[in-house]
Amino acid sequence: MSQSNTVKSELNNDEMSRYSRQILMPEIDYDGQLKLAQSHAVIFGLGGLGSPAALYLAAAGVGKLSLVDFDQVDDSNLQRQIVHKENNVGDDKVASAKQNLMELNRHIQIDTYARQLSETEITALVAQADVVLDCTDNFDSRFALNRACYQSKKPLVSGAAIRWEGQLSTYDFRKDHGPCYQCLYKEDSGQVLNCSQNGVLAPMVGMVGSMQAVEAIKALLNLPVLHGKLMIIDGYTMMIRTLNLKADSSCQLCGKPD
Repeated sequence: MSQSNTVKSELNNDEMSRYSRQILMPEIDYDGQLKLAQSHAVIFGLGGLGSPAALYLAAAGVGKLSLVDFDQVDDSNLQRQIVHKENNVGDDKVASAKQNLMELNRHIQIDTYARQLSETEITALVAQADVVLDCTDNFDSRFALNRACYQSKKPLVSGAAIRWEGQLSTYDFRKDHGPCYQCLYKEDSGQVLNCSQNGVLAPMVGMVGSMQAVEAIKALLNLPVLHGKLMIIDGYTMMIRTLNLKADSSCQLCGKPD
């Protein structure tokens, strides 16, 4: 589902008032806010991670959001998927999210994809984006997004959360050097970890999804992101560690022999 898109040349008075607290920040100011209004973010997955990410990107004034999810809202989602409401149960998640995001900010454009995209379709959509957020919960999708962003040289903001734990990194493929998602997890690892099997505390996905929105905004504004770094969040102890993440020369996708 698509709407026409006209590149915004200036912010109107309503937008100046709405985004005034961000415009006051020297790292953003008027030019940065206008840049956000001209930007296109694609969010894959409108669940626990995608919900807060979408809400904050919409609220922050990112001009175009493309939402991709083929699932429907279930009552068990409402514990953590805060973009959806009780009256959205049974709706397509992207339709539910669009409805509630448009109620939050009428100044933005939202496109929705309520089906499982082929790898060719993923590649085409990623090529149109300025930043991509991986808010999915399965390795097949994560590897497909990693490949598409690597091929199109687009920044990929990757988040994950399970139980009390969260992870966050940004793979900025606009830069010549750095790791990809497959440097961290091998495609044939056979790992299966998701909240439907292992559980998750609701605010954990909220923390990680909100941080993904921060990373996406920084990527759009060419500010420093978690490129080459992996943030590990322990919600139980409230400890956060940031580890260096190096490119793997043997990676089947981005590996370059020494």
